[in-house]
Amino acid sequence: MPRMLDVSDDVRAEIGDEEADRLLAGDNAPGAYDCTSCRTPGDSEQERTSTVLFIGEETAVLAFAHATCIPSQVVSVAEEQLKGAVRSITGEPPADAPPAPRSESGTPVPRQATLGVTCGLVLVEDDLRPALVVEPNGPIARPGSADLDDHFLPLLMEQGFHPVTDMAVLPAGGTGWSVLLAMGQLHAVLQDSGETGGQNAWWKAHQPLPVSDGWRAAVNKTRTVLVYAAPHGSIGQQPREDLMREALEKAAAQGKLVALAMPLAGT
Repeated sequence: MPRMLDVSDDVRAEIGDEEADRLLAGDNAPGAYDCTSCRTPGDSEQERTSTVLFIGEETAVLAFAHATCIPSQVVSVAEEQLKGAVRSITGEPPADAPPAPRSESGTPVPRQATLGVTCGLVLVEDDLRPALVVEPNGPIARPGSADLDDHFLPLLMEQGFHPVTDMAVLPAGGTGWSVLLAMGQLHAVLQDSGETGGQNAWWKAHQPLPVSDGWRAAVNKTRTVLVYAAPHGSIGQQPREDLMREALEKAAAQGKLVALAMPLAGT
């Protein structure tokens, strides 16, 4: 049975006319699907459906979405992030983490601090906004420096983040940053690479992170994510969004919070 599919010219150019025609005829297209944007069920026999092609360096994944959520399009995704999305669909576990590095004497070497990221909604200017809260699990040293002081916030401000003094004020935007959402899951925070002209993953999820329906609806509305960052020990793991808001306000009052409004990349 023919499907109510939208296949954009960009998608058709990637998959070829023959495959596109088979999709439109219903040969290779699913009837029921989970929308790659809002993650709710859809039916290509009953409603307009967009074909969305995620492409990496070697891997390509064709997904489907409600046409009311996003148009048919090609989304470029880093190869490792796309493979992570495939693993999340197939249930394949990620590769084992490498063993802890050791010194010549055999004693463990302290690992570099990693970034913890929490998704949540924050009320700013009378509207619930999709936000990410970034907090390292330890002090962040300046690259190449033997200084043990925490330089996390100064480093971010050098990259365009702005100090937050009032959580009721919408953070300013900047250039060179974006948040990657693919197949309805959080994959990475991307930063432009001055050398290659592309984007590098400033933070990348070990495996794609699911987000709440409310967060996904808010980001589909604004296409912008508010990214807040604070030094180690400033926010902590908060079980509720109201407690996270209190921790953010406390960090802002102490001069320990920076933020940047980043555009959404992907879907």
